[in-house]
Amino acid sequence: MPDELESLLRALNSDVKPVNIRLREGEYQHSLAETIASFELELCFPDAKALIRKLFGKQKTEDAQFVSKIQTILKKMEKSGIVKILPKEKPWELQRYALTSFKFQDIEKNQVIFATESETKGIIASIRFQQKAKYVSTRSQRNMTPIILLLVSLATISFATILWSLSQPTINLTIFVISFCITTICSIILGISIAGKSASQKS
Repeated sequence: MPDELESLLRALNSDVKPVNIRLREGEYQHSLAETIASFELELCFPDAKALIRKLFGKQKTEDAQFVSKIQTILKKMEKSGIVKILPKEKPWELQRYALTSFKFQDIEKNQVIFATESETKGIIASIRFQQKAKYVSTRSQRNMTPIILLLVSLATISFATILWSLSQPTINLTIFVISFCITTICSIILGISIAGKSASQKS
């Protein structure tokens, strides 16, 4: 989710943002923004049901009318520039939300802050570390590509040599054994490399 992390970085680094609605503690807008912030500080981007579950309990997520009400409030908050709607990961999933900033000045000129300075610094450091780790992993995978191609070529040639050896009237055991060993070793290394690449892509 590189785009989401970049969006989160911008929100964490932003100045106090003026908005044209009230963010009074105890009211829906404040509670929803505060809860979105708590998710984002754990590098999560919640949908309406995740917010409701955390704020009001699981039972309320089954109340379609209440879910619709919360979504309407979130839509109002989006129009006011407090939250942004993120693209759905899958078409059938609910929309996810992120804050545009962690510092606001509401319509009543009250300054509302949803993350302390230490929390902000900690999450920025965490995101930077993840981005660096992803860059290193991607670079490593690119460096592995020529090696994988070489292994595939060796395995193919060795397998062809095995077939050729078996087609001869007299099998040369030395050629057969060497080719078989090369094919087996290349196949094992390729399997390990592909499995490692798939695991890193999933993470």
